[in-house]
Amino acid sequence: MSRRLCFALDLVNDAAKIAEYERFHAPGGVWPAIVDDIRAQGIEGMEIWRTGDRMVMIATVADDYPRARDIPAKHDEWETLMWGFQKALPHAAPGQKWVPMAKIFDLAQQKGAA
Repeated sequence: MSRRLCFALDLVNDAAKIAEYERFHAPGGVWPAIVDDIRAQGIEGMEIWRTGDRMVMIATVADDYPRARDIPAKHDEWETLMWGFQKALPHAAPGQKWVPMAKIFDLAQQKGAA
């Protein structure tokens, strides 16, 4: 059985940088070693949504996420490159990128839920 996790992160508020960041994340834009590493961690599905300079990532993960894995050589290079576009949320820990979000509402848990 899988579960969903949500994370938030901001981008540098610069239209050209945001456009370039989106190009890196367009189909075929993420380096294959990074895609393979994402899957190796036990991430079964991932979407990133953006409004302005705020992003939300929704990840569907396996029960054993995060899995131990060999981190690819390209990992640090990719992360350094992405930090040029990203900025931490004000309440993030030092060096923390994607900040976990807490679910506060679920329609299925409301009165009259099917």
